[in-house]
Amino acid sequence: MSKIEDFLSKKDEQAIVDAIRDAEKNTSGEIRIHIEKTSNNKDVFDRAMAVFHELKMDNTKLQNGVLIYVAVEDKTFVIYGDKGINDLVPDNFWDSTKDLMLSHFKTGHFKEGLIAGILKAGEQLQTFFPWQNDDIDELSNEISKG
Repeated sequence: MSKIEDFLSKKDEQAIVDAIRDAEKNTSGEIRIHIEKTSNNKDVFDRAMAVFHELKMDNTKLQNGVLIYVAVEDKTFVIYGDKGINDLVPDNFWDSTKDLMLSHFKTGHFKEGLIAGILKAGEQLQTFFPWQNDDIDELSNEISKG
């Protein structure tokens, strides 16, 4: 897989965007997916944190943004939650979400793994940050690529 465009088909990408919309419809939380070829020899967590800031995910009103960062060639990914959500989810939540996604990734089912992670994060966001009448979708639901 030499290009990030080969990682997901256009149909897969649309299914993922639909899952993000679905996960966000009952919460004020924000979920983004960022896919790039490699983390460029940077620590993958540090790169995910940089992307989190580049996408302005740290500007959400309730600090409840969740980024799923994927470095395709490095075969690694990070789930990065902002302070508002991190302070509320159970201690093992991100690890269990990562394990769920990894179980799909290991069999080459990348779309399914991403959707599973999105929906699981969305459930927690809905629990702790339920949708209110004045909520707006603060960030794009489109997949960003680097």
